[in-house]
Amino acid sequence: MRIKTLVAAMAAVASLAPIAAQAQAAEENPWMVRVRAVDVLYQNGQSGNAQTYNIKAQNQWIPEFDVSYFFTKNIATELVLTWPQQVNINANIGAGQQNVGKVTALPPSLLLQYHFTDLGALKPYVGAGVNYTIFGNKSNFPALGNGLTVSNTSFGVVGQIGADYMFDKNWGLNVDVKYATMSTVTNANSAAPSLGTGKLTLNPWMPAVGVTYKF
Repeated sequence: MRIKTLVAAMAAVASLAPIAAQAQAAEENPWMVRVRAVDVLYQNGQSGNAQTYNIKAQNQWIPEFDVSYFFTKNIATELVLTWPQQVNINANIGAGQQNVGKVTALPPSLLLQYHFTDLGALKPYVGAGVNYTIFGNKSNFPALGNGLTVSNTSFGVVGQIGADYMFDKNWGLNVDVKYATMSTVTNANSAAPSLGTGKLTLNPWMPAVGVTYKF
């Protein structure tokens, strides 16, 4: 009789296990944040005046902050943010390549991700989404007689691969690589109409390393 009672109790506990697991999962906070240092490696494809004057954006390190929301343990969305960054622009002037001025770029991205969760503390992921870059100081090129201007915005796609290594349930180390399609039109203005028109295709690779915090 006692054995039958024990078996019945064990069966009852076993039947409640999936409900307990769901309740535990529901209690987990779905938010994650990361802070990264990003090496922005511009590809600098050129046409028109951008090719004639060998106009290039200089590679740079930038800070990055992102916020992720997990719909499930595998599916998340990530908003990648920074503040407007100064981008140095070079061109062939006189004897060779010189810095001709700076623009600012604010490049937020929104991605949908899939996280692999069967490797213990190591949690790789892949993502894809869109990038929207806003350019400022668009005519700040004194070395070209302030005769050059760039377009206001760039809209493109972004792909991502990375991994978090979680030291505990909250803190982890993040490595990440993104590739974004990004470009700007380089137009002459009335100050130097002879500069003509062109296009600078930036398309940066963005390897990064940072810290993860899971709420």
